Amino acid sequence: MKHLGSSIMFHVTEIPMPSAVTARVRKHRDQLRAEGLKPVQLWIPDTRSETFRRKCEQESLSLAHDPLEADTLAWIAEVADTDGWV
Repeated sequence: MKHLGSSIMFHVTEIPMPSAVTARVRKHRDQLRAEGLKPVQLWIPDTRSETFRRKCEQESLSLAHDPLEADTLAWIAEVADTDGWV
């Protein structure tokens, strides 16, 4: 912070010189924008968190004795194309 006068204060932000990586990323993003694309930020659940694990367990247990779930799993097994899977 720099003081100018009695009660005026300004915050001076120094902008660092862009690194080679920053310049390369900026160029790549500019190229994508020129192709008509735009960036989108997605927030997804953290699959490593305990909260996520508990939620998955809760949902799985809620379906354990559901007859419709059994029918759905049987249908998926019937129509799944697994040829060539290891």
